[in-house]
Amino acid sequence: MRGDGGDVYWRRRMSVLVAVLVVVAVVAWACSSGGSGPDRSSAQSSPSPTPSADPLLAGLRTLALGTASPSPTPTATPTPTPTVGQREPGQPCVEEDLVLSLQSGKEQIYAGDARPTFLVTLVNTGPVMCTADVGPRAMEIRITSGADRIWSNADCVDGPGTEVEQLQRGVPYVRSLEWDRRRSNAACQGTPAAALPGTYVATVRMGGLRSGKGVFHLR
Repeated sequence: MRGDGGDVYWRRRMSVLVAVLVVVAVVAWACSSGGSGPDRSSAQSSPSPTPSADPLLAGLRTLALGTASPSPTPTATPTPTPTVGQREPGQPCVEEDLVLSLQSGKEQIYAGDARPTFLVTLVNTGPVMCTADVGPRAMEIRITSGADRIWSNADCVDGPGTEVEQLQRGVPYVRSLEWDRRRSNAACQGTPAAALPGTYVATVRMGGLRSGKGVFHLR
C-alpha cells in the first residue's frame, strides 16, 4: 500500500510541474506574438494625425507673445516704360516725318539774262523738334534736261558742306536758290559753260526724299 501511495504522490507532483511549465510557455508565446504581430508594426509605422490648427488658440498665442500682425508689403511703383517709337526732342529727324517740296518762281520762261529762282521748303510733321542736315551735300538741288545732268548745288562745295538745323514741328525751313544758267560738274574743272535754251526740270533730293518736279524754260 505504501508503495502505491508513494507513486501517487510523485505523479501528482509531476502533473503540477508540467502544468506550471505549460502556463509559462503559453505566456511567453503570447508576449512574443504581441510584440511582433502585424497590428503592432502597423500601429508603429502609421503616422499620428496632426491636430488641426485652432484659429482661436493661434490668436491667443500671438497676443501672449506680443507679436503684431504683419504689415502688408508695399507694392513697388512700376517704372514707366517708354512707348515704342517715342522720340526725344533734338534727335535726328526721321524721313517719314519730313515733307520736302520745291516751288519755281512766278516766271516759267526765262529769256535773256533772267535767272530761274526756286524756293525749297522742309517741314517737320513729327511730334517733337528734330534736327536735319540741310547742307548742299545732304539736300541736293539738281537741274536736268532729259537725261543730261546740267547743274547741282552739291558740285564744287567748299568745306564739309553740312548745315544742321533744328526743325520745330510744323514750322517750315525755307531756302531760296537762284541759278546762274551755267552748267556744273563734280570735277570742277575749267570755266562752266552756259546752259542752252530749252526745257529744264529742277528737283530736290534729301536722302530717300524727293520733291515734285519744277519745269521751266530758258529762252
